[in-house]
Amino acid sequence: MSDDLNRLGLLDDEDIELDEAALVLACLDHPEADPTGYWDELDAIEARLDAIGADAETAVERADALAEVLAGEYGFGGDAKTYDDPANADLIRVIDRRRGLPVSLSILWVALARRLGWSADILDVPGHVLVLIGREAAPVIVDPFAGGARVSAERLGALVEAAAANGPAVTHVAAMPNRAVLVRLLQNQASRAEAAGKGRRALDLYTRMTVVAPDYAHGWWERARLELVDGEVAAGRASLGAILEITRDTVLRQRVTQLLAALSSD
Repeated sequence: MSDDLNRLGLLDDEDIELDEAALVLACLDHPEADPTGYWDELDAIEARLDAIGADAETAVERADALAEVLAGEYGFGGDAKTYDDPANADLIRVIDRRRGLPVSLSILWVALARRLGWSADILDVPGHVLVLIGREAAPVIVDPFAGGARVSAERLGALVEAAAANGPAVTHVAAMPNRAVLVRLLQNQASRAEAAGKGRRALDLYTRMTVVAPDYAHGWWERARLELVDGEVAAGRASLGAILEITRDTVLRQRVTQLLAALSSD
């Protein structure tokens, strides 16, 4: 595991720079790549955004500047044709292809807005990811996957209602902490890898998740599950033990304790 990844796991949430973190994760899969060119690309986009949005004061004006630069000039948009392509959650490949998933594109939008000191957050909307520009004074919600299209209150409500019809009721939509965004990015990669029959790849991604977000029990559970499938019993026990160290969820603790007892009796 790289030193950069380990350092990322030790940062306070507010100190995480989303573009830097996503690039660190991508570089793990491209050891031959020189990240300098990608930093230069992001710096160039920032400079162009600074020029276009120099006079942007309102959330609407800033959202328009982001759309003009990222979607209009640089061509970033959602990959609807090959949505499940792993490249869509890999920031290096997203920059190369100008295509990505909602979460990877939202990372770019939010990171570049924050570089200019603009308020921007990623919203965890059921079944989707959106970006909130501004906060108190007339904030704007946009969809980077759709080129920065404005999302009305009615459209947001429809997304929440649709999710409620197919699962637990959603009472509110909140901004995601930076670490949760990275977990979402890794989860996208891991679930697609496992669906493609690449268990070892999925295990690597869940291992990264436990380094980036060591207090996130789900990552440890999935890591333990795949370690046990792979016959790595000692590693699986250690991952299960980590869950007991970080969670107070009584149901989960009981589940982990029962599994550890079963492993001990084997």
